[in-house]
Amino acid sequence: MFSTRRSVPALLTIVALLAACTTTPPQPPQQQPQPQPQPPVKMPPPVGPVTAPPTQPPAQPQPQPQPQPQPAAPLFTPVAFDALPGWQEDDLRQAWPAFQASCRVLGAKPDWKAPCAAGKLVDPNDAAAIRQYFETYFVPNLVRAPDGADAGLITGYYEPMLRGARRRGGAYQTPLYKVPDDLITVDLASVYPSLKGMRLRGRLVGKSVVPYGTRAEIERARLPGKELVWVDDPVEAFFLEVQGSGRVELEDGETVRIAYADQNGHPYKAIGRWLIDQGELAPGAATAQGIKAWIAAHPERRQELLNVNPSYVFFREERLPDPGIGPKGALGVPLTPARSVAVDPAFVPLGVPLFLSTTQPASDVPLQRLMLAQDTGGAIKGAVRADFFFGFGGQAADDAGRMKQRGQIWVLLPRQSAVAAR
Repeated sequence: MFSTRRSVPALLTIVALLAACTTTPPQPPQQQPQPQPQPPVKMPPPVGPVTAPPTQPPAQPQPQPQPQPQPAAPLFTPVAFDALPGWQEDDLRQAWPAFQASCRVLGAKPDWKAPCAAGKLVDPNDAAAIRQYFETYFVPNLVRAPDGADAGLITGYYEPMLRGARRRGGAYQTPLYKVPDDLITVDLASVYPSLKGMRLRGRLVGKSVVPYGTRAEIERARLPGKELVWVDDPVEAFFLEVQGSGRVELEDGETVRIAYADQNGHPYKAIGRWLIDQGELAPGAATAQGIKAWIAAHPERRQELLNVNPSYVFFREERLPDPGIGPKGALGVPLTPARSVAVDPAFVPLGVPLFLSTTQPASDVPLQRLMLAQDTGGAIKGAVRADFFFGFGGQAADDAGRMKQRGQIWVLLPRQSAVAAR
């Protein structure tokens, strides 16, 4: 960088040269003022070493309080019988035969011996005596889901009638299969007791257990030699699997019962939900009737829809000596129309009486009555979940197809068992 300052000697030289060029007589030299002595500079006293202020450690972030997990709501909450809506109005005589059927299974269990023995002394035609019996020996328990919800989905099922033949031919082109020889079932509780009630299904390939075929795979490969009967409607055959059992009227006029025997191990998936998710049906239209109407309007997509559910049910044939007796449920006793329900045994003990408060199919008319938990189902999952058995026939089919209501459940436990469960 260039400076704008010059030295004093150079400046005097320039002045002298200029003076030599002037005509003005020279002036006597002026005396320069004597420099005044400057006072001595006083230095400040020495300063000690500069010490930096102590460094503060950086502030540590304060731990944020972690949200505490909410304890699961109690599954059963004891209440008084007065808390059951419609308890006094229900004709308990209609439920008594179904209860006696449950006692034939439960009566050997310690908590059930006394109640079931006392029940044998009750007059089945005396509604007041039956009510007094339940109020004496049982405690109602409101059922709640793990999240605390005390209301859930109540659906319906029925025993359908199909037309069929022993041999394939004509309209009878859809097989109902017996249990395949290569289907194996592993009871996981035999290895892990905590998995009681859980089973693994599959087939052996070498030394490995692999999943059994899905619905689509079974439909493609078929199971030759395992045909129980042939029926005339693939859609009704699918809904027979959903219901779990039904009747088949054969060509010769004989009617046989086709009962659930086993399943391929794949989880049940609702085709109605798939139609809703695809925008094909509105939620309120995804009834059995609505699904069948959609298939009738889209026959080319029938198998695509049915294959959405990978679960496949295998059947066995049973004699039908009395058409008035319902099919056997998971408890092993015949189901009673309008008094038997299917439940999830992971939450509700199989065989117990329970009080159901819901509404009639597709209406607000109350449906409040004593029921018996005598069946299970692949689609029945959750604590507050029940499938109402409507029975056999056209009206039962119509009611079951439209049943999709909200409801509450109270499980009736023997008093000794109820106290132990608290």
